[in-house]
Amino acid sequence: MKSRTPIMRTVAVALLGLSAIPAVVAEENQGHSLYDKEWKTPIDGPAQWFTGEVTVDPVFPSNDVARYSGAYVTFSAGARTIWHEHPAGQHIVVTEGTALVGTRDGSVTTFHEGEAVWCPPDMDHWHAATPESPMTHFVVTAFKGDENVVWKEKVTDETYQNALEKSE
Repeated sequence: MKSRTPIMRTVAVALLGLSAIPAVVAEENQGHSLYDKEWKTPIDGPAQWFTGEVTVDPVFPSNDVARYSGAYVTFSAGARTIWHEHPAGQHIVVTEGTALVGTRDGSVTTFHEGEAVWCPPDMDHWHAATPESPMTHFVVTAFKGDENVVWKEKVTDETYQNALEKSE
């Protein structure tokens, strides 16, 4: 990627790689690019996509060659995403705490620090921290065309509670 190529940035870019405004690449050396600290400013997760307090800390955006982005997402105890899907899938790696991933069929995967989950393309799901402690995960989200996430409705308290019971 060349530094003159615009890199797109919004809250959505930081979160899952969506794009809208140009960001700046700090430095390019022998064909590789460094994303500076200004690009990597943590952002509060928007209430329309999360229940509870969530912070998104972008690591890298997608570009013309590598059609995926990466970010750390930190959930306060009990925080969760809304229902969503990724047209090209998503890898989730827990870096701290315990995570839950729930799907429409009611299945729940519980995973811990150092463990990873693959959410295949177009699978409705949500991710969350447990009510007892915060959780941070690193996500790598790919694009299909210009889209990498389709946001849907909120996960109800009942759905979250049922998931907790299944995860015990």
